[in-house]
Amino acid sequence: MLELSQAQKDAVKQWVTAGASISEVQNRLIKEFGLRPTYIDVRILILESGITVQEKKPSAADLKKAAVTPPEDAEEAGDLASPTPGAPLGGAGGQVKVEVDRLIKPGAMVSGSVVFSDGVKAQWSLDQAGRLGLGGVKPGYRPSPTDVQEFQLALQKELAKSGY
Repeated sequence: MLELSQAQKDAVKQWVTAGASISEVQNRLIKEFGLRPTYIDVRILILESGITVQEKKPSAADLKKAAVTPPEDAEEAGDLASPTPGAPLGGAGGQVKVEVDRLIKPGAMVSGSVVFSDGVKAQWSLDQAGRLGLGGVKPGYRPSPTDVQEFQLALQKELAKSGY
């Protein structure tokens, strides 16, 4: 169990009130007070103190960047390469359909599913750093460049409708 002085507890309250996440509080306790709390210790401390951690929503700029920037690990994410500028929208088999999950997957700021024009269904997620990930597809699957462009535009539209 994490034991803090009243001054340290007050500092934690200030940090959380100012918008610090649990991991940020953990790092500050390490750096500023030389403590070695676990993440769960900090979480319990915050819960017992009655402090509410503010969830950070991605900014519109983060969402736009994520929707037009290919993932760092393109092979795992289905190689979502940027489409050719000016390429027509719409894949060969129809439209790309994007849905936003009502229950967000752990580790994601927002998540959902996509059905590409060829009928392949995948799960997507957007993390706190604004990185877009795509999973749940067969290894080696690559959506067409027009599907990628349509996916990016449809994702931006759905996220805007959901208030992101």
